[in-house]
Amino acid sequence: MKKFIAMLMSALMVAGFTGCGSNGGENVSADADKVYAIGTDTTFAPFEFQNKDGEMVGIDMELLAAIAEVEGFKYEVTPYGFDAAVQALEAQQVDGVIAGMSITEKRKESFDFSDPYFDSGVIMGVADSNDTIKGYEDLKGQKVAVKSGTEGLAFANQIKDQYGFETVVFEDSATMYEDVKLGNTVACFEDYPVLGYAINQGIGLKTVTEKEAGNSYGFAVAKGQNQELIQKFNSGLAKIKENGKYQEILDKYIAN
Repeated sequence: MKKFIAMLMSALMVAGFTGCGSNGGENVSADADKVYAIGTDTTFAPFEFQNKDGEMVGIDMELLAAIAEVEGFKYEVTPYGFDAAVQALEAQQVDGVIAGMSITEKRKESFDFSDPYFDSGVIMGVADSNDTIKGYEDLKGQKVAVKSGTEGLAFANQIKDQYGFETVVFEDSATMYEDVKLGNTVACFEDYPVLGYAINQGIGLKTVTEKEAGNSYGFAVAKGQNQELIQKFNSGLAKIKENGKYQEILDKYIAN
């Protein structure tokens, strides 16, 4: 009887170890099969927007794809709109957000950011045919177009007294660009990547100043969460900058 009990206990112990090993294998497989949920904006060209086939494209989408490829992780993007994407991240309904999101001290209280992947800023544009406005000094006594709620508007307000020009505010970029082309305003101030993309699309404007320093964009996760995803993003970003893919993506969307 004692011999039988001993044999039974040994069998149970072996079964127990086998079960642990099996579960461990399943956990490893689950980690390998993890699909990160990523939120993004819906319309922020050239970073994320829908093409004619309804697919999400843009700088952010291509950077994320290139980084995931070199780092070997899977993800699924959902376009929420910017505010909704940020709210989803706060509620931990998504693992991360990439949406032309400026890295600010206020946002750092709620989110952890990757290394900056794009440095934005403000630049001045004029009509292709305009050869008289070459710098801020040429704006004296003129009307300059700006878009409400943008860094371009804030920058114009900072310097308009110094250079003696008047601002005209528009609600959207397309109307602002058209006003400049018609000559009602002699120039516009716009976010550098937004204007650069529009020029690439042939809107009939050109840039005449160097980019003014602005905010940097970062990939965000909830505070203290998904640190492995941030590490993968940073590692992949460094790799695609080194192999030239990063600059290739920017050049595809933004006119230099």
